[in-house]
This record gives sequence, structure tokens and C-alpha cells, in this order.
Amino acid sequence: MKRGLFLVFLASLLLLAGVRPLRAENGPIIVLSLSGVMNPLSTQYLGRGLQIAADRDAELVVVTLDTPGGLETAMRDMVQLLLDAPVPTVVFVSPGGARATSAGMFILLAADVAAMAPATHVGAAHPVPLGADVDDVMDEKMTSDAAALVRSVATTRGRNAEWAELAVRENLSVTAAEAQELNVIDLIADDLDDLLQQLDGTEVAGVTLQTEGRAVENEPMTLGERLFHIITEPNIAFLLLSLGTLLILVEVADPGLTVAGVGAAVAFIIAFLGLGNLPVNWAAIALLALSVVLFVVALLTDTEFIVSIAALVPFVLGALLLFTPFRPTPPAAPVVNVSIWLIVVIGAGMVGFSLLVLRAIMAMVHKPPQAGAQRLVGVTGVTLTDLAPTGQVRVEHQDWSAVTVGDDIPVGSPVRVTGIRGVRLEVVPREASDEEVSRPRVPDVSSGPPDYSQTA
Repeated sequence: MKRGLFLVFLASLLLLAGVRPLRAENGPIIVLSLSGVMNPLSTQYLGRGLQIAADRDAELVVVTLDTPGGLETAMRDMVQLLLDAPVPTVVFVSPGGARATSAGMFILLAADVAAMAPATHVGAAHPVPLGADVDDVMDEKMTSDAAALVRSVATTRGRNAEWAELAVRENLSVTAAEAQELNVIDLIADDLDDLLQQLDGTEVAGVTLQTEGRAVENEPMTLGERLFHIITEPNIAFLLLSLGTLLILVEVADPGLTVAGVGAAVAFIIAFLGLGNLPVNWAAIALLALSVVLFVVALLTDTEFIVSIAALVPFVLGALLLFTPFRPTPPAAPVVNVSIWLIVVIGAGMVGFSLLVLRAIMAMVHKPPQAGAQRLVGVTGVTLTDLAPTGQVRVEHQDWSAVTVGDDIPVGSPVRVTGIRGVRLEVVPREASDEEVSRPRVPDVSSGPPDYSQTA
């Protein structure tokens, strides 16, 4: 008898192990939002949202989706999260005009409920190497691997696995209405309210949903997640590269400005962090690096206008080709490019900044010193003793040791400072010509070594 009761108890435990945990009667509906190119931060955000839903005993997790695709590794991780989700999940392609193409199709099919808004589409899921060039054999391997994954996901969720495989192999795409007719998705809803109304009372993953009257809680990305997601936007990544370039030019113009050098390093690190999740053409990066070198050359030479214009050519070419692979990509590839207007504005700004602002900075940095004897060059004074050729002069109410670079100068004569020799001022008569100033004078040392003393 005891043995029989033990077997019944064990069977009950095994049965309960395959059932989702019970949720609170008033558990909320958690809404997550995924848009843009899918990347590791998208995976982190989805995983965090599902964990929050489990902690709050949520009734349902709704993931609104609008994506052209993304990284294959991120997509696989997100599919696994949805397949193993602790609460029922709905992926809703919305609003109107949104899409779930390439990696987005896998994410849609992995949810317990796949829904779409009118005027949306799904498909075109042929795998595309981001920024890389692969041969036919490797392409076939990648395609077969993706086809096997989508078949298994669609079969697990009871959806049209045959069409899903064709979407991978032949880049098929369908509208929301066609997807529902082909059993690719479960329902079409105008908006979130309509979606929840249709789901109320339906059975999902062995659970009868009760969505009416439930609190709807939006769980947005954290600041860090949004920041990383933003820098993977092509225009933002390009702006960061341009900012790093400008800060490098500022550092060259004023080498003592440590803030500019540190800022350039930070801008480039963040930019390359974003570029790592985008289809980058590294030949374009080389062109941008060449433009930086030319801008620096223009800054340090007297040919700034010609070289700055020349630097603009590789800069514009690099910007145009930055996210363009060497071979044409399939239609399933996410559309990734830099706005042509942004390229024009940044290019013009780079040239203007190099010619005007940086030149002004260099002029300020390298202007004659405002302290010490060098500031007296060009200033006039009067001799306190005979200069034969050495003696004393008074310049700007200070007494200096001086040496004449021309003929001897008697006491009380007006003089002009032309340079510095050691700790002495080189002077000439105030009315002296340029020829007299440039004529060398051999000092008379017959009476002993010159006096290098100076009194202020």
C-alpha cells in the first residue's frame, strides 16, 4: 500500500514538472519593444524582460517587433529564450509598415503566438554574412543550417515549416494576410488592444489566457541598452568616427590639450564597438584613415586648402562605401548605409574646421610668447651706456644687458630690439635699415670676456 502511494506521489511530481508554474490571478502583461538591427543587446533586453515577467508572475509577454534582421548569433540566442520562456509569449509585428525579415522571421516563429498588424510583412530570411565575402560552398552550408533551424522552430510551434524553409532558401516574403492563410502566423491584430482582446480566453502553451482587465506594463530598454542599440545605427557610428577624427585634429593643433586626445580615443572605441555589429567594408575604413592623414598634413603645412580638398575625396568615398560589401547582397540583407546628406554636412564641416577653426587654434598656440625676453623683440628703448659693442639699455622700464649688431651706439641713443643672444638683447639704432640689422658684428673681446649680467 505504501509502495503504491509512493508511486502515485512520484508520478504526480513528474507530471507537475512538465507544467508551467501557476501565475498570480492579477499578474500583469509585460510589453517589450524590439526594433532595428538585432544585436547582443537585443538578446540581453529580451532575456531581462522575460525574467522580469517570471518574477512578477506575468500573465503574458508581448514583444512588438520591427526589424530588417541582424546578427545570426543574436537571433539564435533570442530564439532559445522564446522557446524556453517561463511565461506565454507573443511576438507582434507592428505597427503598420513594420517587418520581420531575415532574423526577424525566426524570432516571430519562435513565439507561442505569432501575430502581425495589417500592412506588415515577413520572410526574406536567406542568411547574409555581414561585411564578409563567402564562396558558394560556405553559402550553402549557412543556408542549410538556417533552413534546418527554421524547420525545427516552425514544427515545434505547429506552423508551416515548408514555407519557412522556402523563405530561407528562396528569400520568399508574404504580407500579414498571406502569412495567416499559409499558417505562418496565428492572428492579425490592428493594435495592442485588439491583440489582447483576441487572446482573451484562448489556450496558449497549455494555459488559458485571461487578458481582459489585466494591467499592461511597458518595460523599455535601460539607458545602457539604449546607448548600445543607438551606436549600432549606421549614421550614429559614422558620426562617432567623424567626431574622433575632429578631436585628433584638435590634438594635433594643440598637443597639450589632453582632453581632445582622450575624447578621440573614447569616440573611436565606441564607434568600433558599434561597427562590430554592422556590415563594415574595411577598405572604406582605410579610405577614412587616409583622409585623416591628409587633414593632418594640411594642418601642419602651408598647403592647407589644396590638401584639405584632397582629403575630402577619400573621406566621402569611405563614407559612401562604409557599409557596402564587395559583392551585391541578397534582398534579405538589412539595409545599412549612411545618409548622403549627413556625409555632405560632415564633409563640409571637416574642411571648414580644418581651414578655419584649427588654423586659429594653431595661431593662438604658436604666437610669440608674452613673457620673458622674447616679448621685447621689435620693442624700442634707449641706451644707458655706450654700446661698444656691449652695454646697458632700458626697454619698457627695465634695464638689460645688450649688444649691438651694427656700429657702436653712444649713450642716450634710441634703439630697437631685433633678437636675443644668450641673456642679452640684440639691438640696432631705431632708424637702422634691414641691411644694418642683418650685418653680422664680431664682438670686441680685447678688454676681456663680455658681461652677461642683467638687472631688472
